[in-house]
Amino acid sequence: MTRDTAPVARTRPLRRDAELNRRRIITSARVVFGQRGLDATLDDIAHHAGLGVGTVYRRFPSKEHLVEAMFAERLEEVRLVAEEALLNPDPWDGFANFVWTIVGLQAEDRGLREVMLSNAFGHAQVAEAKERMIPVCTELVERAKASGKLRADFAPTDLPLITLMIGSVAEYTQLAEPGLWKRSLGLLLDGLRGAPGAPSELAHEPLDTEALDNAMCSWRKRGS
Repeated sequence: MTRDTAPVARTRPLRRDAELNRRRIITSARVVFGQRGLDATLDDIAHHAGLGVGTVYRRFPSKEHLVEAMFAERLEEVRLVAEEALLNPDPWDGFANFVWTIVGLQAEDRGLREVMLSNAFGHAQVAEAKERMIPVCTELVERAKASGKLRADFAPTDLPLITLMIGSVAEYTQLAEPGLWKRSLGLLLDGLRGAPGAPSELAHEPLDTEALDNAMCSWRKRGS
């Protein structure tokens, strides 16, 4: 007696060479998106990876697929950093350490900064990662405010604007004065304290007139 049953569909793992190409693409995408932001194309990434464009499109049919594959995991890492910050017994230190960490990540990765601040890419996995991250970040802010150490009028929605401000400093000064963003963030965090205190030690010397002019020239070259 025969059985009229349909075969069970199985998802085959990628062949070894296909998996190597996938990893090669993602590695190149981290570099290209990190340096140039999400305006970079799959063609740019294929060129950096030394692969044919067709190979990239076989693994990732669109740029959004590649963005999701890369950045959903990075955003989950940010959420875990926020959860770890909640374990800090000092609410201000937890908040400040979290801000230092996420701003540092985004200062070094333009693509991550744009994903954090935009809804243009990653409508599925990236959006889900953002939704999981928001409650944890909100709790971190509210805890610091309740302690009186973070100014009472600070809102969780101010966090992405902080990363935008400091990220812009990092982007436009990284060629002339890498690390200057740390000084700017130190000044900003001092201004967010709920009560005045001794100013923190800044992590970078101020720019002199010549260095500022070099930074501005670098900005104009990048924007041209």
